[in-house]
Amino acid sequence: MRSCPRVLPFHRGGYRVFFLILLAYFLVFPLISCASYHARPEAEYVIASWYGPEFHGKPTSSGEPFDMYAYTCAHREYPFGTKLKVTHVSSGRSVSCLINDRGPFVSERDIDLSYAAAKEIGLLKPGTAQVMIEYMGRDTSFVRKVEYASRAGPLTIQAGSFRELSNAQRLRTSLELKYSGIYIDEADLNGSIFYRVRIGRFLAREDAETLAETLADEGYRVLITRYDEKI
Repeated sequence: MRSCPRVLPFHRGGYRVFFLILLAYFLVFPLISCASYHARPEAEYVIASWYGPEFHGKPTSSGEPFDMYAYTCAHREYPFGTKLKVTHVSSGRSVSCLINDRGPFVSERDIDLSYAAAKEIGLLKPGTAQVMIEYMGRDTSFVRKVEYASRAGPLTIQAGSFRELSNAQRLRTSLELKYSGIYIDEADLNGSIFYRVRIGRFLAREDAETLAETLADEGYRVLITRYDEKI
């Protein structure tokens, strides 16, 4: 005769463990996953300025061409693709804009709005004003994958390649807001001069990959390639 399986009683302490696991799943894990994007306060007061015609059509730090008529902005820290609600403190007018650039590069200013975004909240004439910014999420399509041109060291990380030196210099300046070891490598490729913005010199591939993944997660288009020993 087949015996019935024995059903063990659920120990009272098991409920506590089960509850703690659920608590971690719903409260702790989401905080960890969002930490890199949402480490700053949900709302903060900062000084805003704007930029427009002088940069229209030129590449932003994210690689997209700057469109002064789009609702975008530049910030020193938030990753590309971050969505912010920007409210002019004096007028109360608000605009939602997407971070796709780095800046501003002037002291005592915290965020640069595109011409269109600045016009929406009445910032064009005064030029600067106090605003409240609120984090509204992130467009994760800005998260990039690390590309490889070489896996054998010494290695370096390439963040951009430009025909115009001024564009390379702008990207270098934006990277220097958070990173060190940035340099511009001039290369003659089939008779055309390119200015390549690169970061560091790595003997260990793992070290290059760690930094490259951080940059890619932030929204930079990065390539791990061989370091030119002539530099």
